[in-house]
Amino acid sequence: MKNGSDIDLMAHLLRRVGFGATRDELDAYLAKGYEATVEELLHPQDPGNLPDDIIMRYHVEMSELRFLNHAAAYWLYRIVTTKCPLEEKIALFWHGIFATGYSKLNQARSLLNQIDIFRRHGLGSFRDLLIELSKDPAMIIWLDNQDNHKGAINENYGRELLELFSMGVGNYTEQDIKECARAFTGWTIANPEYMSIRMRNNTARPYGYIAWQFQYREDDHDDGEKVFLGERGRFNGEEIVDIICRQPATARFISRHLYDFFVADEAPVPQWPYTPPRDPEAIEVLSNAYFESNYDIRSMLRVLFNSDFFKSQRARYARVKSPVELVAGAVRLSGDYQRAPSLEIVEVANHAFYMGQGLLQPPTVEGWHEGLEWIDSGALIERVNFVSRELSNLNKPGVRAMVDRLASMNGGVLSPEMLVDGCLDLLGHLQLRDRTRAALVARAAERGDLDLRGHQPGDQAEQRVAEMLRLIASTREFKLC
Repeated sequence: MKNGSDIDLMAHLLRRVGFGATRDELDAYLAKGYEATVEELLHPQDPGNLPDDIIMRYHVEMSELRFLNHAAAYWLYRIVTTKCPLEEKIALFWHGIFATGYSKLNQARSLLNQIDIFRRHGLGSFRDLLIELSKDPAMIIWLDNQDNHKGAINENYGRELLELFSMGVGNYTEQDIKECARAFTGWTIANPEYMSIRMRNNTARPYGYIAWQFQYREDDHDDGEKVFLGERGRFNGEEIVDIICRQPATARFISRHLYDFFVADEAPVPQWPYTPPRDPEAIEVLSNAYFESNYDIRSMLRVLFNSDFFKSQRARYARVKSPVELVAGAVRLSGDYQRAPSLEIVEVANHAFYMGQGLLQPPTVEGWHEGLEWIDSGALIERVNFVSRELSNLNKPGVRAMVDRLASMNGGVLSPEMLVDGCLDLLGHLQLRDRTRAALVARAAERGDLDLRGHQPGDQAEQRVAEMLRLIASTREFKLC
């Protein structure tokens, strides 16, 4: 029998590592133990997500994955149905840092290819991830590196590689940016002339958009001597990445991002040069793990998830769920879209956009500002409406399973306190503020004990459960993780 603190900690882990958990999933992980669960999540195997061939039978528009709304919905299928939640969570993490959007590319398949890079390399070496990113056609076009030529450099990728992707403002000079750009000359895509025609007039695609490929053009690479971050040599892109990864500023920058995403909301990234970390000691611990593991993200996360600063009560409900986290978590609990595709998945993906986070469409290269900036009057209403509607729909398989589980408790007759606590447990073992829980109990007590014996689909007893699920989904805590 696991005690309450074990369940609380496991629920906390699963909210951060993934998108929450059903009570059955929580029980399965509890049986394995905390440290074993961490290791399993850090080493994703078969995700068991809804197969592509099944999806394509319902969604012919996803065969090419050319357009934004269909590609975003396709990724949402993966998020909602995966058995390896950290694989998708780390992809979402890097998508917010290496923010690349449809608005410039006009080709969603290339963006999904970038997300695949994050799945394959997002838990591995940060060096390898930066190399793969530098060769990614979507990133090359997003930051104009196809226009970065020997003798005529384009600084866009070199600047963002240093400012937003690895080190942060204040840790390099304008000359370092120029030298970095020189090192990445010749890193381009195949058939750039074709791409330029398509970008200008959108007509050169009789058989669909081309599948862009990376190409290194040695004759267009500046092989001259460079001085970068105090080191001198005839650097190519790989050597530049090696130098970047050796910098203490890089270790601190990545550590602060990991803390912000997995532990507690930090200030927006543009404020980091002027605002100290929320927990400087935690950043130091993670920075040490970065160097000790030779820049390995998995090792850093192992240290993070097993740390006191992650397990502490202070870290519980210290992050505002992003729109994608909120939408995906609610859908996973409701059990919808997991057994078979539905055309409604496109609208579900759109709801995350209405809340401020459209998959594959970050607002700028800076990505999204997170934390409390997710919340404004319009977004808050959209959040409440979506989750309360999703989790009070008695036709959803996950909601029906919650009703059945409640009916199996105490012979099917539940006091107001048992109803509230049972629903909180089934929605991810949520912990509410005392006054919030008291208000929910008072509401349940208005109609006395709940009798679920012999309940029928949609009857009055089930409607009381649906109402309680809707009220809990509307609470502050449900929108935090």
